[in-house]
Amino acid sequence: MADGADVEARVTALLSAGDHRGAATEVIRGYGPRALGYLHRLLGNDTDAADAFSMFAEQVWRGMPNFEGRSSVKTWAFKAAWSAAMKVRDDAWRRLREGLPSSAASHLADEVRTNTALRLETLRQELEVLRAELTAEDQTLLALRLDQELTWDEVAEVLSIEGRAVDAATLRKRYERIKGRLAAIVRERRDRGPG
Repeated sequence: MADGADVEARVTALLSAGDHRGAATEVIRGYGPRALGYLHRLLGNDTDAADAFSMFAEQVWRGMPNFEGRSSVKTWAFKAAWSAAMKVRDDAWRRLREGLPSSAASHLADEVRTNTALRLETLRQELEVLRAELTAEDQTLLALRLDQELTWDEVAEVLSIEGRAVDAATLRKRYERIKGRLAAIVRERRDRGPG
């Protein structure tokens, strides 16, 4: 998996050179495996995760020329992943599901998805039980803060969509409540023993 600082530096250099396709490719290859893992954990099945990942790749590909650098590339990428996940979860998306057109972004998404699949399957199986206990927003909060190591301000920015601002301090408090709830679930299951 690519180092985040290296990805950020390469994307910045490519954008400075006016190479939006190269920058988008770097974002998808550099952060794609992590985004795909996040989407698998959040959506819970291969089909929905694949749909969301394709949408994520398309958003990155089409949105790269408009990237203004107001946040890190990582934050911007995970905001695209969160947005894609919410679209896939929307019932209207399920009813109107159409194959996305084949494009360079779709081919790149397929490549990253294939290279990441085995590692994600193992992780998904280990986290499946706990994942079911959390809401989509709680799953995202944990995934972005712990797995992706985003700052609280970056997590708040990712979760602030559709005109709804999310406060970083509120997220920190929510995070502590989630940790407590998960610890209680783990203790309860451990006390019950194998079942």
